[in-house]
This record gives sequence, C-alpha cells and structure tokens, in this order.
Amino acid sequence: MSSSIRTTKPHEIVERALELSTADGCVVIADEESSANLRWAGNALTTNGVTRGRTLTVIATVDGKEGTASGVVSRSAVTAEDLEPLVRAAEAAARGAGPAEDAQPLVTGTPASPDFTDAPAETSSAVFADFAPALGEAFARARAGGRELYGFANHELVSTYLGTSTGLRLRHDQPNGTLELNAKSPDRLRSAWAGRSTRDFKDVDPTALDAELAVRLGWAERKIDLPAGRYETLLPPTAVADLLIYQMWSAAARDAVEGRTVFSKPGGGTRLGERLSELPLTLRSDPNAPGLESAPFVIAHSSGDDASVFDNGLPVPVTEWIQGGELKRLTTTRHSAALTGQPLSPGFGNLTLDAGGEKSLEEMVADTERGLLLTCLWYIREVDPATLLLTGLTRDGVYLVENGQVVGEVNNFRFNESPVDLLSRASEAGRTEKTLPREWSDWFTRAAMPALRIPDFNMSSVSKGV
Repeated sequence: MSSSIRTTKPHEIVERALELSTADGCVVIADEESSANLRWAGNALTTNGVTRGRTLTVIATVDGKEGTASGVVSRSAVTAEDLEPLVRAAEAAARGAGPAEDAQPLVTGTPASPDFTDAPAETSSAVFADFAPALGEAFARARAGGRELYGFANHELVSTYLGTSTGLRLRHDQPNGTLELNAKSPDRLRSAWAGRSTRDFKDVDPTALDAELAVRLGWAERKIDLPAGRYETLLPPTAVADLLIYQMWSAAARDAVEGRTVFSKPGGGTRLGERLSELPLTLRSDPNAPGLESAPFVIAHSSGDDASVFDNGLPVPVTEWIQGGELKRLTTTRHSAALTGQPLSPGFGNLTLDAGGEKSLEEMVADTERGLLLTCLWYIREVDPATLLLTGLTRDGVYLVENGQVVGEVNNFRFNESPVDLLSRASEAGRTEKTLPREWSDWFTRAAMPALRIPDFNMSSVSKGV
C-alpha cells in the first residue's frame, strides 16, 4: 500500500480493513467527501473554495456468552500506517463494552453495487459554471434596484463505500446543494430570505430569487405593529419542512411504546392508526424520489433510537409514515421492531408531504381575507416532548395579508406550536414543491412540502429580530 491511505482507492481501503479484522463481525464505511462553495456580501463575491476529505468508520462486533458487543471508531485523515491500529481500536472498544442492546446478525443478501470498485464521485467549482454568471447578473440587478445581496452556495458530494464481513459491498453517491440568498435594504432595516435545495445547481436561478426578494422588500416598506396572539397563518413549504422533519426525528416507535413522545397513546401503546389530520395528507420517504434521491440502504455510523450499526446495508423501502391523514408507521430498527411488535421501518433520507393540493402560495394568499404570511422559521427548540411542543422565531419577513393582498410587513414573533397539532388544525394544503428547510439545512435538505393554512397559529410573543 502507499504511504498515504488517501492515494488508495476507497474500496481497497474497505477490503484491507476487513482483511485486518479479527473480530466476529466487521463493518467498514469509507466516506469520500468533496465540497465547493461560494460566498457573497454587498453584491460581490467574497470567498470561494474546494475541499476534499475521507472519513473511515470501523464497526467491530464480538460475540460473548451474554450477547454481542459492538465497538465503533471513526477517524479522518487516516494514513496506511493508521489502518491496522484503527481496526484494533474498534475491536478493543467492542471487547471492553457490554452486550449491545440492539445486537442483531449483520445484514446479508443485499445485492452488491455494480460501481463498488469505481472511483469516488467528486464535485468542484465547475458545478457553478452556469450559476456563477447568473449570480453576477443578480448582483447587477440588485445594485440597480437599491438592494444588497448576501448569501452562500454550497455543493457537497459524498461517495460512501460500505463493506461487511458478511459479504456486503455497497456504494452510494450523495450530492447535496444549498443556496441561501438574503436581500437587505441599504439601511439594513428590511431583510428578506429565499433558499433552495439542489443536486447540481442546474435548477436554481439567482435572478429569479432576487426578483422574488425585491417584491418582499417592497412589501416591507410599510411597517405594521401587531400584538402576540393567534392568527390565521400561511406557512410556506420551508417552514412546513422544518416542523415535519423535527416531527420525524421524534417518531421512534420504541420511545412511543414507552410512553415518552407525542405518538404515545395515553394508557399505553401508540397512536398508530389514529387520524392526525382531516386533510388527506400523505407523508412519505422514497429513496428514488425524483430530485430527492437518497441512500437505498441503511448507512449507520452509530446506534441510537432510530438507527443501529447492526442494520448497515439493510435495504430502505418506500415508506408512508402518514397516509390520507392517518398515522401508519413509526421509525424502527430491526431490534426496536422486534421489541415493539411494529413493522421494520428504517430511518429516512428524504421527506415528502402531499395532500393533492394544486394552489401555489401566491394563490393561497389571494384567497386570504386576513392573515399572516411567513417567510421562514428559526431557532426551533423543543419545549415538551410529550406533546412535541416547539418554540422558535419568525425571521426575514412576516407580512400582513388583507383581502387577498399583502399590505405590509409586521413585527417578528416567537411561536409555540406542536407540528402534530398543526396537522390536525390545518384547513388547506397547497401544491407540493421541493424546498429547503432553513433551520435544519446543515443536517437535512431533501424535502418537498406544500404550504399549509393554519387558522389559529400561536404567536406567543413579539420578537425584536429582523
């Protein structure tokens, strides 16, 4: 081998680590990561860069009289000389641990990826070949219109190679792009935000986003103070995504069975089968959803409530979490599925909410007699896990709608709401569209959501944020 593991092909590293293993079972995950980014402020590019990296995770399993233990060690910048010590460290961690509660036989039978031995996919600044000139045009338009644009574009590509001592050889390439654009007035008293999720930056138009933000800054020229209270509110797709992603992060079947979550039934059991919304809402995950493609098999670097290292390589099916408004599935590993008696439902790599609505957000505004139009949510935190009560702030524009027209910008608010409650009270869902969850964009970006109309959204207090 070369003196540096970085010059060796990822699949060879996986094979070598498996050869070195003396444990009863072994899983090796090599993540080849590359990223390219642009940042700008005041209508001018400020920085750009490209990064490369590799992270190697070794999971060793050791059988004992009382059960199977696991040890997990992950390291970046590993050299060839570090490989055997890394494998031995994982084995030592397993031998020093007690039996793993989530222990299961390592997965077998998942067909090998035909491209497992191919070189990793990589991104570069070339991903912005068409986007960058359009961004320059957006700068010129903003400058001419008296606006200042701030923001960033980031593209990541992770090629994951997964091999196991049970013969699995799997590979997945995950592109992930985010665009966030802020427009501000020169006095910085008005601000508007737009964001997009993309796989390749070929489907995002910064000039169109600038035009959208120009309209919003125009709305903000008139300021209206409103008190805290309950208001009919239009939640845009980005806000709906932020709320439902958090809901799914709180949807582990075991936690529900043990009476610790909003999906626990009073007196015991879960709320599976209960109707959560009168609207025909369907919440699903599909690894092959167009534009939202995600890993078709489990990639688990650690174990938790909704993931198990023993499940690595398990196929991920299409799953409907809510169907026609009814709660159908909660997330399970093989261990928690057996423990709770629930179907096996591995975690999700994307999320789509659909109610068959056809209206755009603009059309929903036109149908509003009086209400609030939000831009996005921010700083979301959990208040009560039993009800999934969340609190957070509005940001970058809350607008008052009267008789189908936006008449001005109102102050920001702190809200207190449970996404599960919101689904039960939603009176209308718009057209489902791909969106960027602003709050969770560092962790989860592959979402498609409709706008939702909430008749009585709880703005619990006034916020002084912009």
